[in-house]
Amino acid sequence: MTYCVGMLLDKGLVLMSDTRTNSGVDNISTFRKMFHWSVPGERMIAVMTAGNLATTQGVVSQLEERNKALAERKNSLLEVPTMYQAASLVGRLLRDTIAASDKVNGQEAAGSFTASMIVAGQIKGGEPRLFLVYPEGNFIEASFDTPFFQIGETKYGRPIIIRGYDRDMSFEDAVKLLMVSFDSTIKANLSVGLPLDLLVIGRDAFEPAHKRRISAADSYYQAVSAGWSEALKNAFHSLPDYSFYQPGE
Repeated sequence: MTYCVGMLLDKGLVLMSDTRTNSGVDNISTFRKMFHWSVPGERMIAVMTAGNLATTQGVVSQLEERNKALAERKNSLLEVPTMYQAASLVGRLLRDTIAASDKVNGQEAAGSFTASMIVAGQIKGGEPRLFLVYPEGNFIEASFDTPFFQIGETKYGRPIIIRGYDRDMSFEDAVKLLMVSFDSTIKANLSVGLPLDLLVIGRDAFEPAHKRRISAADSYYQAVSAGWSEALKNAFHSLPDYSFYQPGE
């Protein structure tokens, strides 16, 4: 399983992904699910992946090859003129990769090769943009009405983001919010796990404003995890006590 989140802010974009992949409880591995490419002063584009590992690695490998091959540069993330076209490119590659797997392995195995992706970034002359790409290759774009996208194991971390999100929040607060969301997901689902990859893309910067890998030994993550657990316990105990005997009964 996977958990990835892309968040749109006034100041730019914040992305976080886990790194766990598993084929049963006895076959757990760590694989990167966040990738990014930049042209200094001109563009910064990131992709996060969820789903069948062979499918997502196939798409990322094709993106990498197109960036390197001169004949393919016009159809690469380093050359497309808009973020909309970047999302279109990723969508086409994802759809074609899944279709090729289905053709080789048969339609009965189609569900095994599905995947989805988040595409985020900014190209000079445009706004920071965030897209959710579906297995069929189509996609939707985030707005400040729908300011974040999740892929993978979404249900445990979503309520926290909904309650805590503010479009003008600082990057630091956004990272803290995502850490709480990921901590809640990791505690609820063993198929999501550390380390986490973090990427912050500032508006009009066209390079990472901040990026790092967060391990289980990270002191800040440990403090957030422990502090959130304690805060929840305190909030629970501060609620009015329930009584079996209600007034008037």
